[in-house]
Amino acid sequence: MRQKISSGTPSEPIVGYSRAIRIGSHVYVSGTTATGADGKVVGPGDAAAQARQTLENLKSALERAGAKLSDVVRTRMYVVHIARDWEAVGKVHGEYFKDLRPATSMVEVRALIDPEMLVEIEAEALIEKESSS
Repeated sequence: MRQKISSGTPSEPIVGYSRAIRIGSHVYVSGTTATGADGKVVGPGDAAAQARQTLENLKSALERAGAKLSDVVRTRMYVVHIARDWEAVGKVHGEYFKDLRPATSMVEVRALIDPEMLVEIEAEALIEKESSS
């Protein structure tokens, strides 16, 4: 069964995507940015603040799909200025995934959809069945 998770943004039906998809125990979260509830970019010019907001948005999408950050097995980070921002973005990623340490990639991209955006992160999670005691 395919469960679609929507964030309610107007771009989802136009572009034809979902914030996340859950199929069985697998959850795939689309590229997520530092967009606040008001639709504006959080932390313009601050890659660390954007990474933090992005990961909070990603966490929210996972939770709506019935997953947790601890279920994440892979992340992909897209950074506009990698030479300048890789360490700040990586440090925030490490705060969220320090002990879990999922497989990950960080690549530089020329631009994101909004010129104020510096970071985009996507994730894949595998929900482990809880053991019964």
